[in-house]
Amino acid sequence: MRTAEQITSDIPPASPGPARAPVPAGPQERTAHERLDELSAVKESAREGPDPSATQRQHARNKLTPLERIDLLLDEGSFTEIESLRRHRATTFGLERRRPYSDGVVTGWGTVHGRTVFVYAHDFRIFGGALGEAHAAKIHKIMDLAVEAGAPLVSLNDGAGARIQEGVTALAGYGGIFERNTRASGVIPQISVILGPCAGGAAYSPALTDFVFMVRETAQMFITGPDVVQAVTGEQVTHNGLGGADVHASTSGVAHFAYDDEASCLEDVRFLLSLLPSNNRELPPVEPCEDPADRRVEGLLDLVPADPQRAYDMTAVIEQLVDDGEYFEVQPAWATNVVCALARLGGRVVGIVANQPASLAGVLDIPASEKASRFVQFCDAFNIPLVTLVDVPGFLPGVGQEHGGIIRHGAKLLYAYCNATVPRISVVVRKAYGGAYIVMDSRSIGADLSLAWPTNEIAVMGAEGAANVIFRREIAASDDPEAVREQKIKEYRTELMHPFYAAERGLVDDVIDPRETRAVLIRSLAMLRAKHTDLPSRKHGNPPL
Repeated sequence: MRTAEQITSDIPPASPGPARAPVPAGPQERTAHERLDELSAVKESAREGPDPSATQRQHARNKLTPLERIDLLLDEGSFTEIESLRRHRATTFGLERRRPYSDGVVTGWGTVHGRTVFVYAHDFRIFGGALGEAHAAKIHKIMDLAVEAGAPLVSLNDGAGARIQEGVTALAGYGGIFERNTRASGVIPQISVILGPCAGGAAYSPALTDFVFMVRETAQMFITGPDVVQAVTGEQVTHNGLGGADVHASTSGVAHFAYDDEASCLEDVRFLLSLLPSNNRELPPVEPCEDPADRRVEGLLDLVPADPQRAYDMTAVIEQLVDDGEYFEVQPAWATNVVCALARLGGRVVGIVANQPASLAGVLDIPASEKASRFVQFCDAFNIPLVTLVDVPGFLPGVGQEHGGIIRHGAKLLYAYCNATVPRISVVVRKAYGGAYIVMDSRSIGADLSLAWPTNEIAVMGAEGAANVIFRREIAASDDPEAVREQKIKEYRTELMHPFYAAERGLVDDVIDPRETRAVLIRSLAMLRAKHTDLPSRKHGNPPL
């Protein structure tokens, strides 16, 4: 097949001159049918890419082409491409002789589960997916359209950064993308899918979006590559060891999800989109629910031990509560001491934040505070009600945490909850101690409803620690310090930590049967559905970033 360049080289150059009336087609002129054939050939060439060997090399790396990826992401036959004939206009370093159509990025829109979604996909076969002026202009266009249409934007990243041959013009193109990412934040959902290299300035766009998906082995994301790292610091590291999917999903927290292949990755992108509204003016989509709203959850009584020192898996509690036991956990491999998940209750989407006793006893630390605060902020931006399941012994003590800024990072979660105007319900499952109790959406910071199970222990600290502080002299002076200590622990627990203490003082709205939790949550969320809260008039707040 002839390339696009060979096809277009046959087109005679347009001659300048005044407009003239149509004349009958002569032997050198082309008919409309011939022009359409020419257009079809050019577009077919653009779709197939620069040459078959480039596609073979892409497949040999276990990577798909842009259109193959888009076909997996969008509903069948729904994709409409724009600016497929765009070409760069650079004339330096031989670029004037290499002007492929699309300029290395495919842009357009389609549908996911029948709802409009905008997408752009880098084409690694063309200039390694590197961004130049025309390439950036196409992305700017599709981002602007997504905001104007009020529909989610998905970027399929597989590019080598800025196109060096175009110099600072390419860098300016990235600036335009970052500015649009920021303007669209909280207006439309933005999802980044890393399917190949995403290095240098290119890595900042995914960092500005709501969710980042990565594929193991083929996807890497870093500011400076292994060669630069070794030259500057002497450290030797592989591409995946520096910025692979598992590194960012479990160590840095940059990525929210990691997958073994592109198909499963893009399938979960579709599932995530099914849980999100198209924009901040809409509510999340509602689905019919066959799971009874008043279903009693008998299994909860056996899942959660009454002893506050014993661990259990909070995700098992979530599974029991939500519709059909199905939830979508966000960042499951990072900051595992807090669980953030999207699920449905009565067919309606909710965001769930829960301490995880099976990891670090569910304590709040720097990563957990950052993870939960960003999730709370996202849910609030897109009208997703928040359900908080509390079982927290406090903030993690230690020099490393204090020097790392646990005060500032913990304040992020506090700020996110206090600033949220969506319906907010907290359930104290078991222990809730100290400042961590306040931060986990307590009644005092604006939770609409605060519920508790009979196993709740709400206090400044655990009974053991409190007894050691209050009665330390009495314990030290006794003939049997250990016996006196145990007695004082029981006294403190009986006096200040019994299940009804907080309810008696109005800090808990009700102490409920754990088996009724699902029914109570669904009824309460229905009551709060029309909630409206006005924030103070201001340009924006100044959170502890």
